[in-house]
Amino acid sequence: MLLLAMDTATPAVTVALHDGDTVVAEDTRVDARRHGELLLPAVDRVLARAGLKLDAVTGLVVGVGPGPYTGLRVGLVTAATFGSALGVPVHGLCTLDGLAYAAGLDEPFAVATDARRKEVYWARYDDSRTRVTEAAVDRPADIADQLAGLPVVGAGALLYPEAFPEARGPEHQSAAALAALAAEKLAAGGEGFLDPRPMYLRRPDAQVPKNYKVVTPK
Repeated sequence: MLLLAMDTATPAVTVALHDGDTVVAEDTRVDARRHGELLLPAVDRVLARAGLKLDAVTGLVVGVGPGPYTGLRVGLVTAATFGSALGVPVHGLCTLDGLAYAAGLDEPFAVATDARRKEVYWARYDDSRTRVTEAAVDRPADIADQLAGLPVVGAGALLYPEAFPEARGPEHQSAAALAALAAEKLAAGGEGFLDPRPMYLRRPDAQVPKNYKVVTPK
């Protein structure tokens, strides 16, 4: 097994290789505006550190979000393209699940990432492998009571300490954690993956203006 994992649903452009037992190599750069520029060079660096070529990969793992429209699509399109070119499966995982797995908690907690517009993407967990709610997007103040007393992991929590006083790291997504979680699922029979399609939770910022005037040539 050699899994190539990537996630661009958050400001972290993160890539990792996992051989089924351990992380072979990983690379993470945090830049909310350069996903398209950073992802392929990160893949090249990870493969070079491992001394491997892309054709050694036996499966792709990709974070499906939730995340902003443009950045999220970069990772999903890249994973789909690699999967098609190599003829290997592409396994989708919720981005929040990667952060939860990296947190390594054995108690109830939540994960919150920055959704912009003064909102967070979030979900609750019983432990680092067990999500108990669907991913959602809300204003921090609107969910503060629901998460009161719980540790809340991620950049979204750290941005709003007044709503999440138990905020803690890890702050950013890790493809290494996402790959390790996928390797566990594959070893257990391959259940629990998502279709590698974007999880947006809300409409894109760019929309067709209402009541615009159509101009036709005479």
